[in-house]
Amino acid sequence: MPVEGEYVPSPSDWVREQVTEYEASGGARANTLRDTGLPIIILTARGHKTGKLRKWALMRIEHEGEYALVGSRGGRPENPQWVYNLRANPTEVMIQDGPAPFDVEIREVSGGERGEWFERAKNTYSGFAKYEEALRGIREIPVFVAKKD
Repeated sequence: MPVEGEYVPSPSDWVREQVTEYEASGGARANTLRDTGLPIIILTARGHKTGKLRKWALMRIEHEGEYALVGSRGGRPENPQWVYNLRANPTEVMIQDGPAPFDVEIREVSGGERGEWFERAKNTYSGFAKYEEALRGIREIPVFVAKKD
């Protein structure tokens, strides 16, 4: 069932503007992550504190119809907020990869499965390897797998 409710745009200008443009164009514009040229998806989840909808532009890491959602936060020592939202509300998540959003089932992965998905992420964007190294001993970068509902 679609994730519905009040949407609160990101306080970050670039995220808010990218999400707005991506959605308005059905994914035809604003569909790469800033200056990387790498494709993105839009993640929608319910906030773990407010219950309101939040949206983020995340790197598109797709394999056989499933998507990796990598909580790297650019190598910062803390998790991105969306990680807590997914953990608190795993059944209220949508992805937009093209013209229209769709519901997804998500699960946080660990062990060998996490390793496989993180390798796919590093093959998509080499920066993930740098973030992993920078965070060694601080935190393990969370990885979620999303599958169309």
